Amino acid sequence: MQPSGESLHLGNYVGALVNWVKTQEQYEAFFFIPDLHGITVPHDPQALRERTRNTAAQFIAGGIDPDRSTLFVQSHVPEHAQLAWVLTCMTGMGEAARMTQFKDKSAKQGAEASSVGLLSYPMLMAADILLYQPHGVPVGDDQKQHVELTRNLAQRFNYRFGETFRVPEPFIPEVGARIYDLQEPTAKMSKSASSPNGLININDSDTKIAKKIKSAVTDDGTEIRFDREQKPGVSNLLSIYSAVTGKSIPELVAEYQGKMYGHLKVDLAEVVVARIGPVRDRTLELLDDPGELDRLLAKGAAKARHTAATTLAEVYDKVGFLPAAPV
Repeated sequence: MQPSGESLHLGNYVGALVNWVKTQEQYEAFFFIPDLHGITVPHDPQALRERTRNTAAQFIAGGIDPDRSTLFVQSHVPEHAQLAWVLTCMTGMGEAARMTQFKDKSAKQGAEASSVGLLSYPMLMAADILLYQPHGVPVGDDQKQHVELTRNLAQRFNYRFGETFRVPEPFIPEVGARIYDLQEPTAKMSKSASSPNGLININDSDTKIAKKIKSAVTDDGTEIRFDREQKPGVSNLLSIYSAVTGKSIPELVAEYQGKMYGHLKVDLAEVVVARIGPVRDRTLELLDDPGELDRLLAKGAAKARHTAATTLAEVYDKVGFLPAAPV
């Protein structure tokens, strides 16, 4: 998750982070903050630094265990950029330009305002993945195209230079995949929300969280039921409630039969505050000791480089780069 906003939001938390925490129970997992991806658009350097540290703190506060998993900052492992260049040289211009996210973003901001980094960042994403020879990549359904490019590049490299990369599979969680904006419940909750009231941030106060939920857009009528087409507002509230508590949506619908939207909102505010409050408080504790947080990230980067350097050395050898002689 890019450090592009002041905080991760509820959609990031229940849609991705909660599932990532589960994967570390079963797999050897690598998690990183993609700050190299964060400079494909104009940015403020100091804000990037602060947001990177804040995102790392929220990862840990949300349940990523630096002792169990490998947690690091992308720019601390230079092998990401080094492998990205090799993969960029194996990617066709048309192939890169067909990436949906590039087409969408460049159409919005215009070709002259779009950086080459925006065009080539899927190759950096491929390097992010292939360096660690993973079996699977946990992604949202909007990233499947990038994983397909990664698979294609791995297969292309293996064909040209010999078996080198494991070809990874996309791992798309089925639960909590999408939380919608509280003010625009047909749009995914996003850091670029048109109204800050549509977004529940991890670092929001209890009062602010409750206020945003109680002012959430609902629908015509008074019946509480799940219907994404006819009742997107109420359906979104039910989805959030289910994701935060683990209760099924049918169970919640039965529980609120005959009740008003206000009852649902009051109860939802309470359970969201109970879930998010401790994560926010732990984040603030970690940020109060930046030295310790940086130590944990350095430890993770060293562990990541052990794996990444092995992969990159094999790639450099196979493409024909002259090895540096010891001084």
